[in-house]
Amino acid sequence: MKEISATEAARAFARVLDEAEAGEEFVITRKGVCVARLVPAPRSNGAGVNRLARRWAGNIGLDAEFEAAVDSIDDYARAEEDTDPWQS
Repeated sequence: MKEISATEAARAFARVLDEAEAGEEFVITRKGVCVARLVPAPRSNGAGVNRLARRWAGNIGLDAEFEAAVDSIDDYARAEEDTDPWQS
């Protein structure tokens, strides 16, 4: 975890965000006193919803159309796993 002053964080905000995105955590201080923490945001691509749908699908009888829809969600979630959500 890096310690950084509020002034330095403001001046280098883009770099600080890039480092946070890469996994770095920051303690932001003002006059030497910790005032905030900046941590990477959890990345979500819907895989949790897909796991829930799979678990649910396994517990009750479902028709083939619904199971195909769950498979489609699974394919979509896997395709998005390695993409950068901030890239335009």
